[in-house]
Amino acid sequence: MKKPMDSKKTVEIIEKMKLAKIGKYKKWELIIKKIKNDQTLNPEELKYYSNLTRIYKNLGVTSRSKIYHTKLSLEDEKPPCKECGEDSLYYCNMNDQYFCNIHVVGHDRNEV
Repeated sequence: MKKPMDSKKTVEIIEKMKLAKIGKYKKWELIIKKIKNDQTLNPEELKYYSNLTRIYKNLGVTSRSKIYHTKLSLEDEKPPCKECGEDSLYYCNMNDQYFCNIHVVGHDRNEV
C-alpha cells in the first residue's frame, strides 16, 4: 500500500529548494502546480523531486552520520563557488553554500 503524499509539506520543501536555488525554477513551478491541482506526478518528476530533496530526509539521523555535501546533478543550476567564483559542483546543506571540487574540502571546521 502506498503512503499518501503530504501535499502541504511537499510544497513547503519545494519552496525552500526554490529559494536556495537548488534545481530548475521552471520544473519546481510545474511540480507545485500539479501537486496543488491533485494531479499525479510522472516518473521523471518524481525522480527529480526525490533526487534533489534527499538532503531533507532522515532528519532523525545523528549529526555524525549526516552527509553535508550533495553533489549537484547535470540538471542542477551551478551557482558560483563561494570561494573562487567558478561553477560549483557541491551544495553544503550545513551552511547553505555552493563549492567547487577544490574548495568543498575543509571549508568549515564545524563539520564532522
